[in-house]
Amino acid sequence: LDTPEGVATIARLNEGISRIGDTREQAIVLDYTSRNLYEYDLYDVIYRFGIYIALTIALFAAVIVISIQRHRTLELRHEERMRRLVDHDELTGALSLAGFRKRAQELLLDNAGEPYVIVYVNIKNFKYVNDSLGMGAGDELLKYLAFRLDSYLGPDDAFCRVAGDHFAILARADGDKSIESLESSVIDSVRNYFTERGRDHRVQVCGGVYVLTPDDYVQPQIDHMLDCARVAEKRVSSTATEGYQFYNPDQWEHERWVSDVVGHLKRALETDEIMVWYQPQVDSETGRVTGAEALCRWNHAKLGWLSPGEFIPALEHAGVITELDRFVWETVCSDLQRWNQEGRHLSVSVNLSRCDIESGEDIPALFQALVDKYGIGYDQLRIEVTETAFVKDAQLLIQTVARLRELGFEIEMDDFGSGYSSLHMLKEVPVDRIKLDLHFLTGSGDLERGRIIVSFMIGLVEKLGMKIIAEGVETKRQADFLSSHGCTDMQGYYFYRPMPVADFEATVVRIGHGQD
Repeated sequence: LDTPEGVATIARLNEGISRIGDTREQAIVLDYTSRNLYEYDLYDVIYRFGIYIALTIALFAAVIVISIQRHRTLELRHEERMRRLVDHDELTGALSLAGFRKRAQELLLDNAGEPYVIVYVNIKNFKYVNDSLGMGAGDELLKYLAFRLDSYLGPDDAFCRVAGDHFAILARADGDKSIESLESSVIDSVRNYFTERGRDHRVQVCGGVYVLTPDDYVQPQIDHMLDCARVAEKRVSSTATEGYQFYNPDQWEHERWVSDVVGHLKRALETDEIMVWYQPQVDSETGRVTGAEALCRWNHAKLGWLSPGEFIPALEHAGVITELDRFVWETVCSDLQRWNQEGRHLSVSVNLSRCDIESGEDIPALFQALVDKYGIGYDQLRIEVTETAFVKDAQLLIQTVARLRELGFEIEMDDFGSGYSSLHMLKEVPVDRIKLDLHFLTGSGDLERGRIIVSFMIGLVEKLGMKIIAEGVETKRQADFLSSHGCTDMQGYYFYRPMPVADFEATVVRIGHGQD
């Protein structure tokens, strides 16, 4: 500006400014000062608004930090809640089965020198409590049992709600903490829970006890111990009693055997391990075969030949006997069809179990479909019913039998005279033939009285207009006695043992049958 050119430029500017009026000059000054027409750069903005920018950044950072912290807190609470849901039962507050496994393992490893027992507890009639007193009452009972256990057990014990009304307890077995003490301090109060509150209902509680062995402390197998206690509990709950029972190894072996049998049934049916055998029924006067009873024989792939007296009750208890029964019915109908085509018109007795009747299927329609499928006569399929089906649900059995007879099937009462309800069943259930059980003529007791009873039953059946066949005939003396009293249809080892179908067919060809 100190150069001649700069001085000249300033002079020209001043000259121009002097020509502008005062009003215009003031407007220009305002435009470039308070009206902010000046162009700010970033540094000007920071310089002018720096404090506000800093506060905004700090506030935003604080919000982020608080949000992250809150989210982490919620995550921790959720994880804790999930852990509690996994390790504890929501209703009772007791440990869950998963939590019990962890806690029991810790206790056993920390207290290897202390005697422990595992107790499996089951409220036997809990369904009745829910149905009759309401689910609220059932929940209160479960919570009360958990409360009593929590009050009784110490810090070195543990208990859990396994599922439903089943609880498991790991307790030290020394000092005052005996099984008798547990029963008197906890279980008895649970039994009287409703009666003490003015309701006429006593709770039945069953328990199984497993006493830990030294090996159980080395590598604790909690599930195995629970299974052992559960096996002992099932022994109690399967009877009409309550109380508790100690586990023994024989029970475990039996349960494992049952598991092998039940679990292998489907495979056995598919691979012909299970076969239908026939025991001939004969006319003792002519010796001719009048029919047969279909029986099962099982050559298990792992266990070998199984006794029907063992595997059939196991399948019934597991509720899968219906699969075996349907296999037998189908096989028998197929055999009857083949025999008809060969000119041999035979009748075969098949069993209708209590489980079949209670299965919910339309049993008469099922048998009718089998007869239609194989083109056999209704009179060729004799259907046996037992006393157990009558005792369980008499009305359902009576209705089922009545419909089967309307279709033309012949109904037999199996094991007549072997149970307490045989006479009542004879009165109520419409049957065509009685299968007389000969236990009165065998074993211990007064055989003369047994003969009197059998002769009376034969006469009774005749007066009722029914047919009769004696099963289990093992000696000539028994056969002669029965014949002398008018019972000539017989079945038993004295005549024939159960045999495979090929042997049965050969027997029929050799001896002949009563419907030639």
